[in-house]
Amino acid sequence: MTAQFGRRLRKGATATTVAALAVAALSASQAPGITDAHGDQPAAGATDTPDTPVTGDSPYYTDLPPLRTPDKPGTSVDLPGSPGSAEAGIPATVLSAYKRAEAAIKVADPGCRLPWQLLAAIGKVESGQASGGAVDDNGTTLKPILGPKLDGVGFANISDTDNGAYDGDVTHDRAVGPMQFIPSTWATWGQDGNGDGKKNPNNIYDAALGAGRYLCANNRDVSAKDDLDAAILGYNRSTEYLRTVLSWFEYYKSGSHEVPDGEGVLPGNSLPDSDPVGVGRPTPGTSPTPGPSKPGSTTPGSTEPTTPTKPTTPTKPGKPTPPPATNPPTKPTPPAPAPLTALERLGARTVTATAGENFADRLRVRGETAAGKVVKGAKVQFQIVGDTGARFPGGALRVTATTGADGIAVAPVLGAGQRTGTFTVRAKALTTAAPTADFAATVKAKPAPDPKSDAMARTSDKALTAQAGGSFADLVELKATYKSKAAAGVGVSASLVTDAATPVENSKGPYFEHADGKTVRTLTGLKTDAKGLVELPKIYTDGNAGTYKLRLTTEDGVVLTVELTVTAAPTTPPTDTPSTTPSTTPTAKPGA
Repeated sequence: MTAQFGRRLRKGATATTVAALAVAALSASQAPGITDAHGDQPAAGATDTPDTPVTGDSPYYTDLPPLRTPDKPGTSVDLPGSPGSAEAGIPATVLSAYKRAEAAIKVADPGCRLPWQLLAAIGKVESGQASGGAVDDNGTTLKPILGPKLDGVGFANISDTDNGAYDGDVTHDRAVGPMQFIPSTWATWGQDGNGDGKKNPNNIYDAALGAGRYLCANNRDVSAKDDLDAAILGYNRSTEYLRTVLSWFEYYKSGSHEVPDGEGVLPGNSLPDSDPVGVGRPTPGTSPTPGPSKPGSTTPGSTEPTTPTKPTTPTKPGKPTPPPATNPPTKPTPPAPAPLTALERLGARTVTATAGENFADRLRVRGETAAGKVVKGAKVQFQIVGDTGARFPGGALRVTATTGADGIAVAPVLGAGQRTGTFTVRAKALTTAAPTADFAATVKAKPAPDPKSDAMARTSDKALTAQAGGSFADLVELKATYKSKAAAGVGVSASLVTDAATPVENSKGPYFEHADGKTVRTLTGLKTDAKGLVELPKIYTDGNAGTYKLRLTTEDGVVLTVELTVTAAPTTPPTDTPSTTPSTTPTAKPGA
C-alpha cells in the first residue's frame, strides 16, 4: 500500500492515481464544489466549520485502504480490500471506545445518526488507531500522542491555551491524543467516556466520545452527505483529508474485525517534517524498505518494491565452490497458552442500587483454564440484559474489560438509571465458548424524602391556665409548616421542663397521664397530620402552683416553648358557723 502524507495549510500535497481510483471506487463521495488541484481548498457548504479545526491543522496520515482486483471481467478496476485483511483489524479497546461513543450519542443525540465507522476512519487517519492500539486497560495511550508545535511554521499558529497541561508545551499548543484534539478545542468538547471522572484527550474512550459530540454539533445528521462532509471538514478543511477519511469510512463499513491491543497495523511511514512524539513513528522493523517510485507517483516508495538481484561472481578455477550458508536452527515456538474455559463470578451474585444512583458493587469475574489457572489478557464482555434504564458509562449496554495478571476482569461503574425492577448483567468471554457468568441486579425506588419543617406555632393564642390539683380545660394544638406550607408527617416531642438556661424535665407541676394511669412529663412519637396539625393529650396539674414551661421540638430542630400557669386551689369554708346568742335564758336559783 502506498503511503501518502497530507499536511495542513501547506499547498502541493497531491493524491496519486491509486488514491483517486480508491476514492472513486470506495465512495464516489466528493462534495459539490470541491477543487482537486492541491487538496487544500475548503468544500462548498462548509460554513459551519470553526475558524480553528479540531486538530489545529496538525499533519495526518494519508495511507489509503487496500484495494483488490475482481476476477470477473467488466467490473470496476479496483474495489475495497477484503474486510478480513490486516488493515481491517481494529484494536479491541479502540473498537470498544468507538462503539461505546456511538451508543452514547444514539441516546443523547439520536438525530445525528453517528456510525462508529466514522470515528474509526478519523482515528485511523489521525493516529493509526492510537498507534495500533497501544493503550492500557482503561483506554489511555501508553505514550503521549502529540502533534508538532503549532507555531505557524507550516501549520496553524496557536499560542498555548492549557499552560502545557495536556501537551507539555507552555508556548504553543499541540494536537493531543488518538483523536488529535488541540487543548483549546478539548476544553469545549472534552468528554468522560469511561466514567472515571476525568476528561483526558489521551484516553480513547474520552477522545472518541468528544469527537463524536463534535461531529454531531450544529444539529448535524451525518447520514446526509452535506452534514457528513461538513463534520469531517471541521477536523481539517482540506479536500484531500475529506477524501482520505471517506475512503476509510467506506472501507470499515464494508467490514472489519477486532484484533488484540497493540497488534493493529501501523501506517507505513513517518509524517514529513513534523517530528511529533508518538505520531507516525512506525514500530522498529515494520517499515517497508523504500523502493523506486511507481510511474506517475509523486511520493517516494512503492507498494511493489523490488530488490535488484546481485550478479553471481564466477568461481575461480581450482577453487571449490563454497557450500551455501545454512540458517541457524530456529528456537522452538513456545506452546500457546491454555485457553480460557471458565468465568468465575466474584463478589455478590445479586447487587442492588437506588434509582438515580450508581451500583456500589463493581462486577468482577476471573478467567480460568480447565486446570484452574488464571488467564491474563482475555477479553470479557459485560452486557446488560433486560428491560431497564441501567447503563454503563457513556450510555453503553455492552462494555469490554481485559483480565489482569490475576485473571480478573472488572466492569466499569454501573449506573442504575431511573427505572425500578430487576435485570441481568451477563459476563461473556469474547474469544472462547466458555459458559457465561450472570449477575442479578435490582434497582429500588428512592425512599420518600423525610418531612421537613422550618416553623411551628399554636393554633390558638388563648392563655393556658388551670388550678392546682386539676387539669387544663383547653388542649394544646400545634401546626408545623415548611416554607409557609403545611408540613405533614413531621415528628414532634413534648416535654414539661424547668425554667432554666439549660432546661431539663421537671419533677413537679403539670404532667401527662399514661394509658396505665402513670404520670409522665415527656411525650415522643407525635406526628403532624396532612394539614400539619398535632394535638397534645390532656395536661393535668399536681398540687404545686406556679408558672411552668412546655417545650415542643420537631425532628429537624424547630423549638416552641409554651407557658402554663397553675393557680392555687381556693381555701375550703367551714361547714358550721358558731352562734353568739345564748341558747337559753338563765333562771334564778331557788331560794333567791
